[in-house]
Amino acid sequence: MLLEGKIAVVTGASRGIGRAIAATLAAEGATVVVNYQANAAAAEEVVSAITAAGGRALAVAADVSDTAAAEGLIKAAIDAFGHIDIVVNNAGTTRDTLLLSMKEEQWDVVLATNLKSVFNVCKAAARPMLRRKQGGRIINISSVSGIVGQPGQTNYAASKAGIIGFSKSLAKELGSRGITVNVVAPGFVLTDLTAGLSDELVQQTLGYIPLGRWGQAQEIAHAVAFLASDRASYITGEVLRVDGGIGT
Repeated sequence: MLLEGKIAVVTGASRGIGRAIAATLAAEGATVVVNYQANAAAAEEVVSAITAAGGRALAVAADVSDTAAAEGLIKAAIDAFGHIDIVVNNAGTTRDTLLLSMKEEQWDVVLATNLKSVFNVCKAAARPMLRRKQGGRIINISSVSGIVGQPGQTNYAASKAGIIGFSKSLAKELGSRGITVNVVAPGFVLTDLTAGLSDELVQQTLGYIPLGRWGQAQEIAHAVAFLASDRASYITGEVLRVDGGIGT
């Protein structure tokens, strides 16, 4: 197993891509802290699925856009398991609308949930990683929207582009201590968040995806597991697009 003996924290792990990431890291041998904000039942379902398959997991509630809560999440992980090796920042939200109709609250909540949370969790996790002197892996989930943009997503695209710039800078700050920082940028992925989109809209997107289909959450999770493993030990500051070619 790629991650045997590792301790991983995955934010926004109660559903969708985050849930797939948590399950995949656990299947590769990692003990997983399943972070969630509000849906305790869904988070416990993830934990139950992991433990039923022979893995170890713990659900921890925290709104990681809040600095103290993010620090509490990392402390809870260390208190439970002694240290952390892997951090995956996946927590995110959308408030899609055209700029001229966008309210300040729609901008603020997306930037806080998607970008400030990455700052909060990385800062909280980097300190114990550095003290332990065993290196580590940080993987931040961006989006193809942060690379090519999408109409109606100025807030979302700004937050996801910010994650890329943040990660490249942090990779330079932490690289000398053996901590890698990379980004996974998904394209259109089938999750419960996208299930409500109209068939017409889905068909429109298929026209400019070279592979001709939407991605699966598991395909994003496999990319994250690779970057979290020793097989990616010489990769840092990179953006791995898992988007069916849409960002090409």
